[in-house]
Amino acid sequence: MNDYSAEYTLIGILTAIGLAVVLLLMWWGWRNRKRRQQDIAAPLPVPAGILESEPLAAAEGMYVATVRGQDYLDRIAVHGLGLRTNARLEVHRSGVALLREGGTNLFIPQADLRQVRLDSGMSGKFVEKGGLLVVSWTLGDREVSTGFRTRAADDRDPLLTAVQALVDGESPAAPKATSASSPDA
Repeated sequence: MNDYSAEYTLIGILTAIGLAVVLLLMWWGWRNRKRRQQDIAAPLPVPAGILESEPLAAAEGMYVATVRGQDYLDRIAVHGLGLRTNARLEVHRSGVALLREGGTNLFIPQADLRQVRLDSGMSGKFVEKGGLLVVSWTLGDREVSTGFRTRAADDRDPLLTAVQALVDGESPAAPKATSASSPDA
């Protein structure tokens, strides 16, 4: 009977070295991307008044990424904008707030909003047709697009409508108040 333990050990060591090289190259590429993008302005923090006010529309979901312009594969790595996180998107009269778990929150003022649409994906997250809310806006002197995937499909259209009203310069409808008592009481 042949003893193959030395060959298996060599294969295991070569596989580990190969994996380490691939991970090192990925880290190096991400570091260089961040270095090339250092001229991109940091997004605005969410104002304290926004955190305390009732949003016009809101939904839980996933912050997918922010990319340059309409190039869905050119992910922005600086300022934590390239990290996919769970998030809550809130639409307020003054703009859109993205409250990210494990990442920096960001605020998009109404004046910076350019377009909102539904799409099928961007930079590493591709879903069904119309499954991703994409908000195009101005960050400093650059146009960028931010993707958000709602947890529930029913939450997508109210967000789209509210953000579109901000883009159009209209005042979005106020949130519907829920009554604690029935009309018959």
